[in-house]
Amino acid sequence: MQLIMKNRTMPYLSGRFFDGISSGLFMMALPWVMLETPGMGPFVAMVALACTAISFFLTPLFSTLIDRHSRKSLLVIVQLVQSLTALLVLIAYWLGFDSNWLLAAAQLLFWVSSNLAWTTNNAFTQENYDPHEYAAISGKQEIILQGTTLGAGALGVVLLQIWGMLEFAAFAAAASGLSTLSYLVTPYRQKLRQSKTTSFIGQMKESKDIFTAQPRFYAFLLLSALSYPILTFLGKLVPIWFSEVGISGDWYAGYNIAFGLGSLMTGLFVAKLLKLASHQSTMLYSMAIASVMLIGMSFSAHPAYLLIFTLFFGSFNALNRIARTNWMHHTIRVEQRGRADGGLQMFATMAQSISYTVIAFLSHYGLTHYGFMLAAVTMIGAVLMMKQLNKRDDLAPEIVVQN
Repeated sequence: MQLIMKNRTMPYLSGRFFDGISSGLFMMALPWVMLETPGMGPFVAMVALACTAISFFLTPLFSTLIDRHSRKSLLVIVQLVQSLTALLVLIAYWLGFDSNWLLAAAQLLFWVSSNLAWTTNNAFTQENYDPHEYAAISGKQEIILQGTTLGAGALGVVLLQIWGMLEFAAFAAAASGLSTLSYLVTPYRQKLRQSKTTSFIGQMKESKDIFTAQPRFYAFLLLSALSYPILTFLGKLVPIWFSEVGISGDWYAGYNIAFGLGSLMTGLFVAKLLKLASHQSTMLYSMAIASVMLIGMSFSAHPAYLLIFTLFFGSFNALNRIARTNWMHHTIRVEQRGRADGGLQMFATMAQSISYTVIAFLSHYGLTHYGFMLAAVTMIGAVLMMKQLNKRDDLAPEIVVQN
């Protein structure tokens, strides 16, 4: 059994590794190169806003595609799109046709396709592994995710100083190509999904029914999913606050490293941690401890203290996310998984957009540091509501996935 899992897992994790390095470095390089042109700050901000909005509106479409077609094929297509996009940028820069609009289009394609890949990977994992394997594969995925995040960040610090878009595009095209090959050779057991009897539009409309059939269960998941927009909120808040109080960029790099190391620690021990309590209890105490870490950040007088709290915030943020994902593996029908994840993604994206508006407001009035306490209060409110929902006997769905 372990040999079978290894044969499925090695090429799959290789695909995720090359995908993470490729998209991580390329998405870091694109805005950096655009900002080399004076006065492009507003343009870069508008591109990011456009990417977020388009991803939001495409989510129902992508979620339904995931529930109708081979998840492996979708992963391969995403990598092909990203490899071809990087290749087109490479050719354009090679011929001297460089343009910020070209880079903006490339960022949009990478952004949107990466969101599709993230949701597809969750559904693929549920479909291609057995319930007793979920915790182990989740830990390995987290190690790959954080390893590529830290690796891309470390490489980016060096390569952004010596590489131009030509080199980044060549690297992204090659890495995405390797990811494509890895996914192609990954063994895949596609399970029967009733997609032929229902039209695409009809299946997309069923998304609402999926959530209304188990409102308390999905409310619990949505509250847990707030951890992601809070994370992206901090990702924007911390550098703004550091710049306002004159803290060097080295501390911001340290913030990212601390968060990544915390998540990496969780990946190493998550299989054992998930055995200590039920999934919903794990999500609840992870969110509660993460809230305490946010309170600690809000009272940190020195960036070193903030990094310590960030380390533990990253650890329990990852545990909450992995517990949520695994609970969904065990409780949601395989033919509904794409749309279930899509609903959570739309909610998180909407909350993320609101959080960016809040940052702009706080920064404008010189109240940036209060953003940490605001994030803590938001998460504490989510924890209290999750605790109330967890008291109900009907929280968990009646339907258990048969793998």
